[in-house]
Amino acid sequence: MLSEQERTKFLNSLSEKEAEDLLYDWTVWARPHQLPPPGEWLTWMILTGRGWGKTRCGAEWVIDCAKKGATHIALIGQTKADVRDTMIELGPASILKISNPKFYPKYESSKRRIVWPNGCVGTIYSGDEPDQVRGPSHDRAWIDELAKFKYPQDIWDNLMFGLREGEDMRVLITTTPRPIPIIKRLIEDPNTISVRGSTYENKDNLPKKYFDYVIAPYVGTRLGKQEIEGHILDDNPDALWTRKIIDDNRKNKFPELVRVVIAVDPEATANEKSSETGIIAIGVCTDGHGWLLGDESLRGTPDKWGNAVVAAYNKYNADRIIGEVNNGGDMIEYVIKTVDPRVSYKSVRASRGKYIRAEPVAALYEQGKIHHIGNFPELEDQLCEWVPGDKSPDRLDALVWGVTELMLDEVGDPYFYVPE
Repeated sequence: MLSEQERTKFLNSLSEKEAEDLLYDWTVWARPHQLPPPGEWLTWMILTGRGWGKTRCGAEWVIDCAKKGATHIALIGQTKADVRDTMIELGPASILKISNPKFYPKYESSKRRIVWPNGCVGTIYSGDEPDQVRGPSHDRAWIDELAKFKYPQDIWDNLMFGLREGEDMRVLITTTPRPIPIIKRLIEDPNTISVRGSTYENKDNLPKKYFDYVIAPYVGTRLGKQEIEGHILDDNPDALWTRKIIDDNRKNKFPELVRVVIAVDPEATANEKSSETGIIAIGVCTDGHGWLLGDESLRGTPDKWGNAVVAAYNKYNADRIIGEVNNGGDMIEYVIKTVDPRVSYKSVRASRGKYIRAEPVAALYEQGKIHHIGNFPELEDQLCEWVPGDKSPDRLDALVWGVTELMLDEVGDPYFYVPE
């Protein structure tokens, strides 16, 4: 390893062309586990903590594939906006930000694609629209945050059927690990090479404040093992919900619903330490089963979440918005009706503790009476990690209020019929 003086001398000895080539040579700057594994493999899966450098790996790998003759690369993110912002255009490790000017691609946003000088094409797909991937053929694919997709298995299945260009098909998955079925299956697949890593491996390239304010509160916690250390967690034995119960009752379609509500658990502040505002859409059908339709939760100002709540009310054709008086109920109504005074709003009041309110909702899950339409990773993490006695998180609180409104009476017993 060169000393600082020797490195300076070496860099000063380089010509301008040599310095530019070195700057864009990922093999010089990458840590060993950030480089593609040797040998024959179908899937390279990077399961690491936040800030490890997954996105940079993905972007560099895609650029290298394009250089070496790939013809059609699938670029799949949680949403089209995530692909655009994180993978292609805006993020500091995105393809356009790290590309060598000598091999700089053209981004054609209206056509959902990126085109390199040699003709290689990268096409954008969204993890919440699996049918987009049905049909087109590819020889490479980069999937970012698969564990956060609403329909991860459908996306994977459709991609596999279309991975038919050339003889050397490859897929890179960069994702924070979550214990969902497809991630577990891919780890066990002999055609998959998995890489694990901690956020701390990239500490020299991350701001100190990131570790002081974002990482520090989770050090030593179960969630920290997942989000920082890159571990896949087993179920928390003290939690009211389990992933198996949620998975066993998960569906892709819902029946005709007789009521839909948007439940809101607000956050009054909007800074880097604030919780998110829980915004959950849930409906009930004639047999009394509940159907979780959407999770529109976000971190932002009252104006931002107020607009999001009204947008969800319209998107899911809801008949009512539910907000808790004990947690800013009057403020919720004011914020929402400032956005749209025509919406139907109901304040609800917590007369019982959070555990007592959450327990009958968890029981409905155990009875197979609540179904998630697709995956809701952040909400499901909260459900399967929350231990009664701890501060209940935003999405969970909103879900409990929504289910209570639709499916439980005042003492927490299930309705024997669907209320009008």
